Amino acid sequence: MRAKPVQRDPLLVRLREGVEDFAASTPARFAITVFGILVLIFTGLFLLPISTTSGETPPLIDAVFTAVSVICVTGLATVDMATYWSGFGHAVIFVGVEIGGIGVLTLASILGLVISRKLGLRTRLLAAGDANPLRMRKGPISEGQAVRLGETGQLLRTVATSVLVIELGVAALLFPRMLIQGVDPLSAAWQSIYYSAMAFTNTGFVPTAEGLTPYETDPWFLTVLMIGVFLGAIGFPVIYVLARNIRRPKRWSLHVKLTIVTSLVLLIGGAILFFFLEYDNPSSMKGMDPGQRILQSFFISSMARSGGFATLDMHQFDGSSLMVVDMLMFVGGGSASTAGGIKVTTLAILFLAAFAEAKGVDDMEAFERRIPPDVLRLAVSVVLWGATTVAVSTVLLLWITPDERLDYILFDAISAFATCGLSSGFTQSASEPAQWILAGTMFFGRIGTVTLAAALASSTRRRLYKRPEERPIVG
Repeated sequence: MRAKPVQRDPLLVRLREGVEDFAASTPARFAITVFGILVLIFTGLFLLPISTTSGETPPLIDAVFTAVSVICVTGLATVDMATYWSGFGHAVIFVGVEIGGIGVLTLASILGLVISRKLGLRTRLLAAGDANPLRMRKGPISEGQAVRLGETGQLLRTVATSVLVIELGVAALLFPRMLIQGVDPLSAAWQSIYYSAMAFTNTGFVPTAEGLTPYETDPWFLTVLMIGVFLGAIGFPVIYVLARNIRRPKRWSLHVKLTIVTSLVLLIGGAILFFFLEYDNPSSMKGMDPGQRILQSFFISSMARSGGFATLDMHQFDGSSLMVVDMLMFVGGGSASTAGGIKVTTLAILFLAAFAEAKGVDDMEAFERRIPPDVLRLAVSVVLWGATTVAVSTVLLLWITPDERLDYILFDAISAFATCGLSSGFTQSASEPAQWILAGTMFFGRIGTVTLAAALASSTRRRLYKRPEERPIVG
C-alpha cells in the first residue's frame, strides 16, 4: 500500500513561505527582527518569578536590560547577576549567550542542516550573512573572501564543532583548578562550564558572588580564560580556515592574516601600555611583583577587546588607562566572531589606506594582495556609524546624568556599543532612563553597523550614469 501524503496546514505553509521570502529579500531586516523577537522572549522568561532568587517578579528594566545583554553577549548588568537570578535564571542566561554568541541566523542554519542534512540556497545565504555582513546587502558580492558561498555548509559544521570543542576544552582546564580551590565537584563542573561559555562568547558574566576574586592572581585560571576569549574573538571564518590549514600559512586568506596579526598587535601593545600606565597606581598594580604585573597587563588587554572579565576595579584606573581601554573596546574583535566593536580588520583597512596614501600609491595592498576600494568605503562607514552611535549615547547619558564624570559615562557607552561588558560602575548605579539608553546602545552595537545600514537601504542600485567630478579640500 502506498503511504498517504502528509497533509500540511495551508496557513502554516503560507506563513513559512512568507518568512522565507522576507528573509531572502531583506536579510538585514530579518536579522534585526529575529534579534528583537529573541529579546522579547528572554525578557518574558526573566520576568517569571522563578527566574529570581527572591521568587518575585523583577522590574521591567532589569528584565529587559538582562535580556539584551544576554542576547547581545555584552556582560553589562543592572543587578548582581550571580545572586539576583536563580538557578533557572542562570540556565536562561547560559542558553541566551550561546544563541547570541553563535549568531541567530547561523544557529538556525545549523539546526536546519542537522534536521534535513542539506542546505538550500536561501539557508546558505542567511548563514553567509552572519559570516560576512556584506551579504546582508542586495546585489552581487565578490567571492574573493575568507569563506565562499559554496563553503557555507562546511563553515556551519566548523562553528558547531568549535563551540563544543573549545568550550569543553576550556571547562576541562578550569575544572581541576576549581577542585584545588576547594569547590565541590558538582559546583566545580557547573562553574567551569559556565566560565568557559562566558569566555568563548566574550560575555564576562560570573556564576558566583565572589566572581574572579579566588583566582585573581592565578596564572593558570586567567591564562585559560584569555585563551577562550581570544578564540571566540578571532571569528568563525578564521577558525574554519585554521582548522583546514593550520600548518600551511600560505593558504591562509588575507582576512585570516589581517585578523590574527592585528589581534596580536593590539593584545601585546595594550599589555605594554597598561604595564607602564598602571605601574605606580596604588589601587591597581603598585606593589605587585613583575610576573603579576605582566599577567594582569595581558589579562586587561585581552578582556578590554570584548572579554568582559575583570580582576581589577576599572573605577580605580588612571584616566589614561581608561582611554586605552576605550580604544581597545571600540575596536573589538574579529568579524563574524562573538566579540563586538568595529572589528580588527576595519582598523587594519584604515591603516593600510593611510599607508598607501603616505606612499603615494593608488591601491591598498597587504600580504601580496590588493584590496578593492569598496572595502575601504565600508570600513569608513563602519567607523562613522560606530562613532555616531557612541557619541549620541554619551550625549544622552550626560544630559540625563549631568553630575556623572564624562570618562565613566563614555567608558560604559563604548562598552555597551562594543558589547564588551567592562564597567566603570556607572551602569548599575545609573537611573532607569540611562539604563534604557545603554540597552539600546547594546542592541545597535550587536546587530552591527553594516546590518543596520543595509536594513535602512531598500536595495543596492547601480546607476547607469555618473555626475561631473569635483574634488573638495580635505584635511
